[in-house]
Amino acid sequence: MQQIFPGEVFANTNNFDSGIRQLLPRYDEMLDTISNCLPKNCQRILEFGCGTGELSLKILKKYPDVEIIALDYSPRMIQFASSKVMEAGYQQRWTGIEADFGDWANNPESIGIKGKFDACISSLAIHHLSYEMRLKLSKQICQSLNPQGCFWNADPVLPESPAIKEAYNLVREEWEKQQGKDLSEVRSQLAMNDQSVDYRSNQGHSAQDQLATLNTHLKMLSEAGFTTVAVPWKYYGLAVFGGWIDSPGE
Repeated sequence: MQQIFPGEVFANTNNFDSGIRQLLPRYDEMLDTISNCLPKNCQRILEFGCGTGELSLKILKKYPDVEIIALDYSPRMIQFASSKVMEAGYQQRWTGIEADFGDWANNPESIGIKGKFDACISSLAIHHLSYEMRLKLSKQICQSLNPQGCFWNADPVLPESPAIKEAYNLVREEWEKQQGKDLSEVRSQLAMNDQSVDYRSNQGHSAQDQLATLNTHLKMLSEAGFTTVAVPWKYYGLAVFGGWIDSPGE
């Protein structure tokens, strides 16, 4: 029986790209925000939780000089992303490493990653870490960025109240209905609902959703050492947030 871990979402990886767009409002707009907020002269990027490679591809297409090192603990995600990157012709500028980014937070060199980065990025992955590990990861990112380097994270955030949680849920339900697909069929493809796979709620430093409010995230980034924090995009329960280790200037 195939083992499926947090973050893999769908039992069949082939269903991820279409399924996640069905379930998450404005998924591409969210990823585009990260791509748009990178420094124009960005050359070296570290990505945490590359998934199927959708964010990597957007960046590789937009920035011809960028090289990306992508971490993911799922061998099937790394393989899937690598195939897409190769098909697009960017394999010389993309390296996928099967590793837990919690391990990177503890000791980057333990998984063979050295040097500084112009940016660190992540999408739909860091919310699987505990608060303590997220803070440790944020601090390690600060130490690994070049001057004026930045970090951008696209993740779900915890609603601040029951009323706003209800609003978030209604928006997601409306989005799903607008996609014109059979929702029951999409939900049956989720790993947690598929009886043919061994769904594990924990893997390494990651577990099931451990959400925090947006305000908590911003305070954490400041505590970790980011001198400028920002939220360039937010849509109800989804947000892109991050910052710079020093001001980006004019």
